Formats: sequence, structure tokens, C-alpha cells
Amino acid sequence: MIPIESADKFCSACKLNRTIPNLGNAKNNEKWQHLEVAKHSLIYQLQKLGLPLPSKLKNKKEGLCFDFVSRITNKKLMTGHANGVITILISEANSVERERRRKDLSEPYRTLIGHLRHEVGHYFWERIIYTDQKVLDENRSIFGDERISYADSLTEYYKKPDTKEWQANFISRYATAHSWEDWAETWAHYLHIMDMVETAFFFKLKVVLDKEIKTKVSVDPYTVKSFDKIVQTSVPLSFAVNSISRAMGHLEVYPFVLTPAIIDKLKFIHKLLWKLRTSNEINPILNN
Repeated sequence: MIPIESADKFCSACKLNRTIPNLGNAKNNEKWQHLEVAKHSLIYQLQKLGLPLPSKLKNKKEGLCFDFVSRITNKKLMTGHANGVITILISEANSVERERRRKDLSEPYRTLIGHLRHEVGHYFWERIIYTDQKVLDENRSIFGDERISYADSLTEYYKKPDTKEWQANFISRYATAHSWEDWAETWAHYLHIMDMVETAFFFKLKVVLDKEIKTKVSVDPYTVKSFDKIVQTSVPLSFAVNSISRAMGHLEVYPFVLTPAIIDKLKFIHKLLWKLRTSNEINPILNN
């Protein structure tokens, strides 16, 4: 791995890199390229949401950075987040290895951009939820109490069988593990949905199957205050792209169901980010 001592000369996304793979290894070059494409997509989206992205290389207390690492020198390394440091194993950039892990963990969806969106969700929980008591109380009423032991919750999660009972209230089984994971999983799916609708907007897509399943994407979702409108747009889109993916012999692009309880969680995130972007009422985060 190569630590980045100074990133001043790099683009805004690259300034967030703290550690990159050893590019003397040709295989690492290709993996890093995939990692950077996913990371740049993430940074673009966070900037569209008006979220500040201070580099941890300059702001050690509140900053964000990325470590793209290998387990070669440390077998205990794992993809995750801790105090503003997002660690991604470069092996996740290998599609074969990623598919193996997806099957081993019985996950319907596992992508680089999904990892990044999930882990950055943990970072922003610390920045925009934990630092404001009013928002924290509301978050607890929706996602549960994060003060419950995280370690004990994960141990219990991996012990219990998957009965599918979670599907009415959680976007994924992993979201049931702990309040923090429910937030991060829901945050990641919020970003998935926003990106899907924005892409459809740029391509001026229109879906018409019947009176119930139809939409015309005529507005950028980042300018829409009502998340209900965004959901109404995204559902026909996901139905169409899933059908196209199956027609080509691939897995569904978005194999998830948005129940009323899940939509309420997504609406909480949208409302919070909308207020942060349009006012300074909730948190001074945007003044940094």
C-alpha cells in the first residue's frame, strides 16, 4: 500500500485518498481504476447533495478519507468505517471474488458503489445525526437505539437464521443487525434511488406498462422536495431495468422492495438532507 503524504495537487475526490494500492503491481492498477470510478461517482453525488467533504489529511477530527488496502500484510483488515476512515479491500474490485462473497453471505446485491455508499453513511451519521440531539432522538424513533451493544448485536445477527420476517421493515437482512446498520443500509439505498432517477432524467426516460406502472422522468431528483414523487418515479424505472437485465440473462439490477416502513426511513433521510441544503436550522455542518 502507498500512503498519500500530500494531496493538494489532486482533484477533490483524490484529496480524500489516504492509502492507495501499490501500483507497481499491474493487477492492482486495474482494481484501483474500478475503485476510483466508484468513488468519483460517490463524491459527485455527495456534492450534488451539498454535503461538505473535508479531507482527514487536513481535518483529523471531522474529516473523511479512504484507505484502499489489501489483506496481504494484515489478515484482520476488513471493509468498513471508523472515525471518518473508510477502508475498502481492493479484492472487492475483483468481480469473481465479489460474487463469491455475495453468495457466501446470501446477499442479493454486492457492488463497489454499494460498499462506498454504505460506509459513507456511517460517516455522515456521526456528522449530521449524532451531533444534534433533536435529530438524534428522531433517528432513534425510526431506526432504533444505537446505544444497544453493537458487538452483541452482530453476534446475535450471525447466529439467527434468516426467516425473511424482516422484509416488511428493513431494506436488507443486514439492516436488522443494529440501528447503525439500518441507517447505513437505508442511506445507501437512498443514494441508489437518487442516482437511478437522476440518470433517467438525463436520458429523458419514459416508462409506460399500464395505468399503474408508468413514469416520465422530467425533473432532477435533487431539486425535488417531496420524496414521495421520487419514489413514484423510481418504482416503474426499477421494474423496467430489472426486466431488461433478466432479458439479458443477468440478475436484477435492483432486487429490493420498498415497503411503507422503508419509504418512511428514506423520507427521513431526504427531509434531513433537504433541510441541511436549504437552511442552517439543523446542524452547523454546512458552515465548515
